[in-house]
Amino acid sequence: MSGAKRVSTAPTTGSRWLLDHTRAISATLDALKRRPFGTLLTALVIGITLALPAGLYAVLGGLDAASSGLKGSLRVSLFLKDTVDEAAGRQLHASLARKRGIGDARYISRDAALAEFKAHSGFGEALDILTDNPLPAVIVVTPDATLPKAQAEALLDALTKLPEVDSARMDREWLERLYAILAVIERLVLLIAGALALAVLVVVANTIRLDIASRREEILVLKLIGAPDSFIRRPFLYTGLWYGLTGALLACLMVVAAGLSLAGPAQTLSGLYGIGSGVAVLSVDTVFAVFGAGAALGWLAALWTVSRHLGAIEPD
Repeated sequence: MSGAKRVSTAPTTGSRWLLDHTRAISATLDALKRRPFGTLLTALVIGITLALPAGLYAVLGGLDAASSGLKGSLRVSLFLKDTVDEAAGRQLHASLARKRGIGDARYISRDAALAEFKAHSGFGEALDILTDNPLPAVIVVTPDATLPKAQAEALLDALTKLPEVDSARMDREWLERLYAILAVIERLVLLIAGALALAVLVVVANTIRLDIASRREEILVLKLIGAPDSFIRRPFLYTGLWYGLTGALLACLMVVAAGLSLAGPAQTLSGLYGIGSGVAVLSVDTVFAVFGAGAALGWLAALWTVSRHLGAIEPD
């Protein structure tokens, strides 16, 4: 059988890479299981830290939904010129109702406006002596609730300049206040999220540093037998990754639990004001963002810590 071909059993580069990472994953998970209390405690700290910005983001989503209800109460009243007859006014109303950025449009004829004024003003008998109707026709326009501030202002300016419109009125001051409050809250959430992301980095980095110190002798042996830094670094990177993912899972569970506990009172409050539908739950995008942030922060903290301390451990 001297002429038979010898089959190579050496693993390829891809299979070797996959095998090394599989071993690192299994080893780090086993190590975390052997110290469940410490692992859970670290993950709990990370979870609380991630839950705060995630919960604030959910609250911001609820406020944005509530603001949509408040924006729906903002209406632009377009007072038509006296030269615009009812047919032209209704035609303008139909075209505005189809216009992009307008959520709703309602036409009030001159006769309907006078009848409504008589019913609510208390001057019904006095107004009966008038020979002409002094009130103009009105088109009440409600902008789209999701319309950004700049587009809402542009829409108002465009409606004011219509040739059929004599004057327009809108509570711009309330709109400014609403957008300003939401902008401040959104900026505050971003600042808090940045500060807490730094806290996650510190927690994971300190945990990995202690892990490196406890395995100093093992690292020295690996370096003596010629193990590359990438091989020694890999388990610590996966450890940071598991901490981040576990903390993200706990953060999502905390936010969901908090939302369920507040659902009843929030539903009652929103019902009283007719805005929104209660506490906003975590969306799928937010859940993915929390897990992505947890994984990235855990991995980056581990990478920074290992790169900083691994070079200081060298055999004599």
